[in-house]
Amino acid sequence: MASPLRNNPEPEDQRNVIIATILVAVIMFAWMFWFSPPSQQQQSPQAAGSADTTEQTEPSAPAADTGADDAPSEAASPSTADAGGRAPEPEADLPEAPAADSVTAAALEGTDRTIVVESDLYTVVLSTKGGTIERFTLKEYEQFNQEDPVQIVDTTAGGTLSLSFTTPTRRRVDTRSLYFSANTEADTVRVEDEPKTLTFETQLGDGALRQSYTFHPDDYDLGLAIEQERPRSFLTSDGYELTWHGGMPYSEGGEEDELRYTGLFARNGEQIQSLKLSDADQNEKRIEGDVSWMAVKNKYFTAAVMPDRPESALGASLTGRKEGRATSEAAFKDLTGRLQMPLPRESSHVDNFHLYAGPIDYYSLADYGRNLYGMVNYGWDWFEWMTKPLAEYLYIPMLTYLGGGLPSWLSGGGLPYGVIVILMAVLIKTVVYPLTKSSYRSMAQMRELQPKMQEIKDKYDDEPEKQQEEMMQMYRETGVNPLGGCLPMFLQYPILISLYQFIPKSIQLRQESFLWAADLSAPDKILQLPFEIPFYGDYVAGFTLLMGLAMIVTMRVQSTGGGAAGGQAKIFMYAMPGVIFFIFNRFASGLSLYYLFYNIVTAAQQKWINMQLEKEKDDDGNLTNGRSDGEAEGEQGFFARLMEKAEEAQKEQR
Repeated sequence: MASPLRNNPEPEDQRNVIIATILVAVIMFAWMFWFSPPSQQQQSPQAAGSADTTEQTEPSAPAADTGADDAPSEAASPSTADAGGRAPEPEADLPEAPAADSVTAAALEGTDRTIVVESDLYTVVLSTKGGTIERFTLKEYEQFNQEDPVQIVDTTAGGTLSLSFTTPTRRRVDTRSLYFSANTEADTVRVEDEPKTLTFETQLGDGALRQSYTFHPDDYDLGLAIEQERPRSFLTSDGYELTWHGGMPYSEGGEEDELRYTGLFARNGEQIQSLKLSDADQNEKRIEGDVSWMAVKNKYFTAAVMPDRPESALGASLTGRKEGRATSEAAFKDLTGRLQMPLPRESSHVDNFHLYAGPIDYYSLADYGRNLYGMVNYGWDWFEWMTKPLAEYLYIPMLTYLGGGLPSWLSGGGLPYGVIVILMAVLIKTVVYPLTKSSYRSMAQMRELQPKMQEIKDKYDDEPEKQQEEMMQMYRETGVNPLGGCLPMFLQYPILISLYQFIPKSIQLRQESFLWAADLSAPDKILQLPFEIPFYGDYVAGFTLLMGLAMIVTMRVQSTGGGAAGGQAKIFMYAMPGVIFFIFNRFASGLSLYYLFYNIVTAAQQKWINMQLEKEKDDDGNLTNGRSDGEAEGEQGFFARLMEKAEEAQKEQR
């Protein structure tokens, strides 16, 4: 005979609960080890500068040039942090110049001159050697130390964009080794009220090659035009490759984390191809056919090249390798993307491209209509069908419009992003309230059925089939769904998982402060420990601590809805918040803030539901399930009808 139901479990039961708790903790620690972002620790300006792979010694603008005084120091000269006695930056990886012949001789001689382009959003440094971009600095975004501006291009690559081709004389040419003339004598070009175009030209054989960059005010979009005159005099039938050199520089402080987010992508047809280096030191992927865009990205920023006519592209190749840098112990992704373009048939031909270099902002990328935002990863492919729409149609609009799209007279045009995260928690808990209520009602009903269930188990202890029949009969008569407590809660998990994927990657929350948290995209340290705890860190995060306490309160409210909590419930009441607190300490403070208020609203809803359930009890203290006796007898719930059909099918089989 089975033992009677107990509120205070025996030592054997307690031991099982402890083992279960340890297993849950091990699983969560494994989850954290494989999937959670590494901690991003605040660095001093000098330390953060040493981790920046973008700084290098560059030729300054000549002192005699009148426009050089207006050029920003971070763009036209080496960083002042270099004086701090750190290791020298790696030199630019310059391509080897081809041997002089009838095609290249005129382009191998010239003057290397730097031209700075200034707008309200960025500073771009271009060189007449290669006619390429050497630096692209974003003015409105700072690195993790919140002092140095974000650098988009890898300045150790010897130039970001170039053309590569083979001449009719069988010379392999990289235009970064050629000299161009510019259409301006100014050292600084300012983009203010109207677009400005900067053109570089070089002579090749009997023809000419021109590269024109068009800069727009208040926009991260650049126009790029590749004009070829008499291209058959310097190109073969293979055409040319428009090449992006170098990966996206680190800017967030946690280099291991950035290594995971940095990648090279291309869209071929409706598919987005990506180059991954997680399991290999080097990799390569070739793409045949039209290419809508090719992009390199890190966690928050991207640079994308888009041909105006994707069908004109012959294909692309994505290559990458891991390499060590003198300033870091972490491997750096050295990425190269090549867009293959055909040999023009005309004697004069122009290929037009768009170049986007800026933050991974959903609406900015969506304006191109090419699914550029598809390069953002929202977890496992089989789960993106739910997490990505939630991000694109709920989280991003809330952060964008509530954060900066409100009328100027209302909160200065936008709410603090911490407040928006709290509103997201309240909104989502309000939307899923019917599921929450259904879950808690089912759990309350199951608690009331525990004595009857125990009686059936005791009575038919040796007859499993009869015991199952009686259980099904009880569920059918009472209208209780034994899965009703789990299923509604399970349906809420995709929302939680999508937020886990979205918040740490949100450009809107990057470096936004709230209360004591200096950056909602990084942990909010309130206590620095003198030692480091494995998998936890060497600090205590404030919102995570409050979130753990809120979980304990929520579980206590849940336990008061159905009588005294047993020993198992008490163990989980404190063990689970402890495990969650241990894991979330390394996560973004915005995520912990969300879960904090998610638990606060959950506790309030639970208190309200408990009050409603008390009102629904009959004179004997049993739940009426919200229906009168007549309704209960004449109407069956969905699960009761399902049980009845299952029982009928079982009888027919007999």
